[in-house]
Amino acid sequence: MKYPQLFSPLKIGSMEVKNRVVMTAMGCSMANIDGSPSEQMISYYEERARGGVGLITTEITRVNDDTGVGESAQLSVSHNEVIPGLTKLADAIHKHDSKVFVQLHHPGRQTPRALINNKQAVSASDVTCQIIGEEPRALTTEEVYGIINDFVDGAWRAKYAGIDGVELHAAHGYLLNQFISPHTNKRTDEFGGSTEARCKIILDIIKGIRRVCGSDYPIAVRITVDEFLGEAGLELPEGIELCKMIEAAGVDMLNITSGIYETMNTVVEPISYSEGWRTHLAKAVKDVVSIPVCGNAVIRHPEFAEKLLVDGNQDLIGMGRPHLADPEWTNKAFNNQDDEINQCISCLRCFETVFTVSAFCVPIQCSVNPRLGREARYPYPKKDGNGRKVVIIGGGPAGLEAARVLANRRFKPVVFEANAALGGQLLQGSKPPKKEKLHWLADYYTTQMDKLGVEVHLNTKATVEDVKALDPYAVIVATGSTPIVPATIPGVDRDNVYTVPDILEEKVTLKDKKVAVIGSGMTGIEVSELIAEAGNEVSVVEMQETLTPDGYWQNVVDVMGRLQEYNANFLPSHTLKAITDEGIELDGETTSLDCDAVVLALGVRSENAQFDQFAEAFDRVYKAGDANQVGRIYTATTEGFVLGNKI
Repeated sequence: MKYPQLFSPLKIGSMEVKNRVVMTAMGCSMANIDGSPSEQMISYYEERARGGVGLITTEITRVNDDTGVGESAQLSVSHNEVIPGLTKLADAIHKHDSKVFVQLHHPGRQTPRALINNKQAVSASDVTCQIIGEEPRALTTEEVYGIINDFVDGAWRAKYAGIDGVELHAAHGYLLNQFISPHTNKRTDEFGGSTEARCKIILDIIKGIRRVCGSDYPIAVRITVDEFLGEAGLELPEGIELCKMIEAAGVDMLNITSGIYETMNTVVEPISYSEGWRTHLAKAVKDVVSIPVCGNAVIRHPEFAEKLLVDGNQDLIGMGRPHLADPEWTNKAFNNQDDEINQCISCLRCFETVFTVSAFCVPIQCSVNPRLGREARYPYPKKDGNGRKVVIIGGGPAGLEAARVLANRRFKPVVFEANAALGGQLLQGSKPPKKEKLHWLADYYTTQMDKLGVEVHLNTKATVEDVKALDPYAVIVATGSTPIVPATIPGVDRDNVYTVPDILEEKVTLKDKKVAVIGSGMTGIEVSELIAEAGNEVSVVEMQETLTPDGYWQNVVDVMGRLQEYNANFLPSHTLKAITDEGIELDGETTSLDCDAVVLALGVRSENAQFDQFAEAFDRVYKAGDANQVGRIYTATTEGFVLGNKI
């Protein structure tokens, strides 16, 4: 066996898991409105159990319906009516020899009023979360004991339903974390002050669960041991002391993590964070406790996971997003198919979904796995292709996803790609600093084309005659997009004016120049960082009042922080009027700017000039990806997936 430690069993209290792979909790917004698991949610979790995961932890599961709502479509253990659904969920997971914990959760101050009928959020103290921006009120001592009972009652319901154990969410700035942190706990009663007093709420919950569920019912605690706030917050030395107290209270596992909403990029990391960046946190706890320790740290590759276990860094491998990206991650690792794992690229589409549209009960989405949340609708590929050929023009994510699905359906896809490698704009997108993970998706598709025997023609721009010679059943035009270059701007055709692809494809090399980047979307600021890293002085010009208007805030914070270190100049509310010998003319507070080069990052438009030609020549012609509508990776892969299943 290639990874003997990863696939060795382990006892967590009285329970044994078959391997060391843990799917950690992630909000998925798939529950019924009453908090019971929907068929969609059950299919979603069962798919990960079928994929080989040893232990699955459910999404944040509310214990209180009054102030404890974290999502509109959130799993609940707050009332007895959810028990039959939880039993069905447990049975579905147990069919595949996997175990399941329910994560008991209360958001405290990290929930907006809109989710709790416009009531004021509660917390340990009245310290406002800067991300939510709404002042909470401090719980009374009596109310704290009520919350303790809510957690205990929730654990009893989980056990009664057949759930294997529970995990207390004392991390990421939620209510239990708000009590243990000196940043958010300013109380003067028995639940505030010393480290032990701030931990009392967790210790009392553990005692209560032991009282109603018995001494052998597994209890885990997910705990932030460093909030990355410096001296103002919880730091690792005190986090270690908390873990020792919690172990002494009789829990069976510690799940070590970091951060709160104000330091969100240390909770759920954007693409720039390296694999294993915070493994030292789990190691620091494992060195002082005797119960199993689960660690989370952008773990992506089975080889890296195995090394963490062999080195004694931790006992269990905690991963959330990798199991969204590929529910077969564990089985593929077991079967030595590492190169076939569809790796999470840390793009944060999943959390962007949860944070921005969860109020509308939209399930979690994944850029690299468009089947996520559609497991019941698309259980297995139909084998109905009968060898019919489908020509796909364009080897970007939309075309390649369609080809992958069609090949699995026993069609014979034929891919034409005008460039020398598959991947389309994924290859360009991987060029800015710290974005190399995007290349993982291009590599995955390249491997899939090879494994599935897909016919690929590189360096080939398909013509109608080429395609006619193949006599295809259908044609998919997935030719991507081209940069917008406004012809109405004087000087836009000057030799020192470039597009984003010019920079990313290294058609031009800028060094020791003053460069103006026009447009501050994510593409604009990412190419700005690449230009700045090469030793240039960068100014970013944006016509809107807000920089990066199209970006998800975590990604924006990540890139902008590094751009600020390069002393980039930002000019929001400025419109490009002309490009001159001296630089650029602007409409705004600044009217002119000296620069040696101008890079246009004004977005893209669909490149579908070939579509009409093919539509006239063939009966079944479809558009996909940017050729159909300009969007992100998720849009492209989803269109390819749906189209591949529809043809």
